[in-house]
Amino acid sequence: MNILGIETSCDETSAALLVDGAVRSNVVSSQRCHGDFGGVVPELASREHERLIVSIVDTALKEANIQKSELDVIAATAGPGLIGAVMVGLCFGEGLAWALGRPFVPVNHVEAHIFSPFIGTGAAPEGDFVSLTVSGGHTLLSVVHQDLSYEVVGRTIDDAAGEAFDKTGKMLGLGYPAGPVIDRLSREGDPAFHRFPRALTASSRTSRSYRDNFDFSFSGLKTSVRTWLDRHDRAYVEHHMADIAASVQDAIVGVLVEKSIAAALRFRVGAVAIAGGVSANSGLRAAMGDACRKQGLELFIPDAAYSTDNAAMIATMAALMISRGRVPANAYDAPPFARFIPAGSAALK
Repeated sequence: MNILGIETSCDETSAALLVDGAVRSNVVSSQRCHGDFGGVVPELASREHERLIVSIVDTALKEANIQKSELDVIAATAGPGLIGAVMVGLCFGEGLAWALGRPFVPVNHVEAHIFSPFIGTGAAPEGDFVSLTVSGGHTLLSVVHQDLSYEVVGRTIDDAAGEAFDKTGKMLGLGYPAGPVIDRLSREGDPAFHRFPRALTASSRTSRSYRDNFDFSFSGLKTSVRTWLDRHDRAYVEHHMADIAASVQDAIVGVLVEKSIAAALRFRVGAVAIAGGVSANSGLRAAMGDACRKQGLELFIPDAAYSTDNAAMIATMAALMISRGRVPANAYDAPPFARFIPAGSAALK
């Protein structure tokens, strides 16, 4: 089966070919037009997707040595994401599927991330596992079952972890996106330089326990960083930039790891998987690896190429949906959506 996947949920234009379950091509173009604005500008993102979508799809087909006439299924992200950006890939995919008379599969972007650690590996936990999906727009914990259904047990109540990295980095003058820069600086800094708050964790309150609370909150961290910076002159901040970066990263990573491990123990699963752009963070990978080893848990992390938004995960998710009979017959009018709509425990059954 030849499946074309298309991803345009934010600022990556991507197309991929999945041929009999193997990734034959995965072309990703990351937009560079948002740096001066300190974040993704939705209108600019949509226009870039419109400009690139045809050439990106053609390149993916060429690299896979597949003709359009040989495609069996076309899949595209239907959401969540920037609604204008989502619509570019969704409408293009629907139009191509209609023109070829092929089935079209709308894919939930976050669900695709959840299963991205297993793209092309054939390896998966033998039992249920906890998935931490963490990016610039999403931070949530899910318990994923053997039939590939899942239950969301925790999510951010304000800012996502990736957003916390980027916004604190902007305060520090590190540009956009700041997450990779903070990660790099953290390797040279002292994470104990300053303890920034860790909201909704067992150690953050004395009056009540957050042991079984798996939600996340990072807005307070941003405020704390802003307050700390206002109390110190720029020369001092510049001198301790690596230490500040390490302290910020330690605060974010500490919460992610604590809640992931707590969920794994609470729901008695044997493995943890990390997905999404922040899964590429070296501090998160190292800390989660240490924590999982201490608890006897397996850890699954996607290859670097599949950590950030990409179309290979869209095509792979479509293949999973097809294997579970969740493909609407000739549905060329799938509605786009901006917010995460979990399929819940009935997903992929």
